[in-house]
Amino acid sequence: MRVKNILITFFSALAILFSTSVVSLAKVVGDKIVLGAAISLTGKYSSNGVHTQNGYNMAVDRINSMGGIKVGGKTYKFDIIYYDDESNPKRAAQLAERLISQDGVEFMLGPYSSGLTKAIAPVTEKYGVPMVEANGASRSLFTKGYKYLFAVLAPANLYLDVAIETAVELNGGKGVKIAQAFEQDAFSQDVRLGILDAAERTGSEIVIDDKLPKELNDMAATLAKVKAVKPDVLVVSGHTKGALTAIRQIAEMKVDVPMLAMTHCDAAKLSKQHGKNAQYALCASQWHKTLTYKDDFFKDGMTYAADFEKEFGYDPPYQSAESSAALLVFKDAFERANSFDQKKVRDALADTNMQTFYGNIKFAPGGQNVDKPMVLFQVMCDDSGKCENKVVAPLKWASAELIHPIPKWSER
Repeated sequence: MRVKNILITFFSALAILFSTSVVSLAKVVGDKIVLGAAISLTGKYSSNGVHTQNGYNMAVDRINSMGGIKVGGKTYKFDIIYYDDESNPKRAAQLAERLISQDGVEFMLGPYSSGLTKAIAPVTEKYGVPMVEANGASRSLFTKGYKYLFAVLAPANLYLDVAIETAVELNGGKGVKIAQAFEQDAFSQDVRLGILDAAERTGSEIVIDDKLPKELNDMAATLAKVKAVKPDVLVVSGHTKGALTAIRQIAEMKVDVPMLAMTHCDAAKLSKQHGKNAQYALCASQWHKTLTYKDDFFKDGMTYAADFEKEFGYDPPYQSAESSAALLVFKDAFERANSFDQKKVRDALADTNMQTFYGNIKFAPGGQNVDKPMVLFQVMCDDSGKCENKVVAPLKWASAELIHPIPKWSER
């Protein structure tokens, strides 16, 4: 975490405030376009908050070093004022107010998580401040009529519909039987709505539709039904704990299902926890470095990952990649608007249609990205027990061949 850099940026911004009018700061400070961001540097989201900030910083450094942003015949560079929202929605909303009304920020980057984005969006909307966010996927964000909110990531209702589309494709275009079990949080319920839509669209049938218990430590009842009904696909969304529970009990109960697709199983590090029992599980993700999307700044996912690891010392998760993409979108919009007028920049954002190393980005009227599908990893293990995640869907973007159907436990 770049605490020193955060403090330097913050105190530099304060110094500028005392020496510059608010009107000047609101647009540019010298040759700097000042963006604001409330980020979770402490609290329960702190790990992913740091991933988000690192992604922002990576893109700022790259864009600034490659010619910056050209507006009105002049060249500008990005700068960001960061505050720690402490993983608290109320605090996030307060900081958004502060960034806009006290610091004079007219353009915002999003926080980490749907909940914190939901807290900030009414504030930016009230002030007419364009916000490009990268880590709020909840479907409800895009059904409230916000005009100044734009999300580069796929919404939650699209997280696992690619699994249904793939299963149907592998079934010769015919509908499949789906079993599903979901936690009762807002995110998982959005994922569920996406599965219901996909089932209707593909002529598939929901044969099990269960609620996961609050403690997320026992799926035996659902898995007993799966053994009896024999669906083509089992879908689970219970965040990290739900994914770990699913793999543990599927192995214990020797549940055979041709396809298993889950959210958050990459975050759960399934293979480290459960070894080869995790093999063949499909994990929904926003991005993977092996995807072949390209842009002029980061070239492709593998190049981005190598540069990111050199800078920060670890392989970038999708939270960092999508955060970097948010800056590329802002640069593109500023240059097409050729203006710092908020309404003109908002309109340029609404007209975005571009490819980045992270994926294609095009916004629907609600502000969600409708041009980038989710990807599915499959956990694949070799004979020595070493496992890795490989992208297997959508099939046209795959870097490895999907193993389907999953071998029965008696054949492993």
